[in-house]
Amino acid sequence: MQFVDVANQFSSRVTVYKGGDEPAEADGKSVMQMIILAATEGTPLKIEAEGEDAQQAVDKLAQLVEDKFGEE
Repeated sequence: MQFVDVANQFSSRVTVYKGGDEPAEADGKSVMQMIILAATEGTPLKIEAEGEDAQQAVDKLAQLVEDKFGEE
């Protein structure tokens, strides 16, 4: 939910790609799609964004993931 909240702060389209044994992609602004993505800790992710604030969106979302959503 926190990822989606941050993604929705930007006007750019955000897509998250999950690597590993079952590759998948999700709309980073959709709670339901992110839940279905089912990325657990250690799952490789690729975050892409398209739009005028795309780089800021990717930077902020990547930092959120790297910081483990502030849970440590």
